[in-house]
Amino acid sequence: MREVYQEQLGKLADELASMSTMVGTAIERATKALLETDLELAEQVIEEDVQVDEARARAEEHAFGLLALQAPVAGDLRTVISTIHAAEDLERMGDLALHVAKTARRRHPNAVLPQDVQPYFAEMGRIAVKLAGRVRTVIRTQDVETARGLEEDDDEMDDLHRHLFTVLMSPDWSYGVAAAVDVTLLGRFYERFADHAVSVARRVVFTVTGKMPTG
Repeated sequence: MREVYQEQLGKLADELASMSTMVGTAIERATKALLETDLELAEQVIEEDVQVDEARARAEEHAFGLLALQAPVAGDLRTVISTIHAAEDLERMGDLALHVAKTARRRHPNAVLPQDVQPYFAEMGRIAVKLAGRVRTVIRTQDVETARGLEEDDDEMDDLHRHLFTVLMSPDWSYGVAAAVDVTLLGRFYERFADHAVSVARRVVFTVTGKMPTG
């Protein structure tokens, strides 16, 4: 029974790792759609978001089934509960990639981003993809140090987000209010994507150590 139970816990990890791959691909494609005014790619991200939603539903159903039928305790209980919360964070990451893609679609055929801020979003997109990949690794390995290392990537994202406001508030900004609103919202989407990735990593630390990181 114990061996079967461990296999079921392993399937939970597989489901979360799969979601990490999905949202990493989504934010990568959404960023490319944003930077290259690629309507087809934006539509692909929008259409495939339902797969992330379905993956969350499967993970939660599996987790609640374990709670109901197996009555896990201690470390196993932490794993199941953390899975439920992590699946929610990963779905939100998918939703944020969806918001980026919808912005690109809404402004098409016009570019959303002024030239001055495109390099910021290219870098934010790169960091977001890296974070999703690291989340997948952390879920697979349960490595606490790697999980804690995501905080550094999040700091990079926060720095870029702050620098965006420097550009927006500059007297040299000449792109108008609509562009400023788009840039502000998009910057927030990437920042929140990173925050949710860190939240998943913290859940892994909690699962392994029994203590939720702070800060």
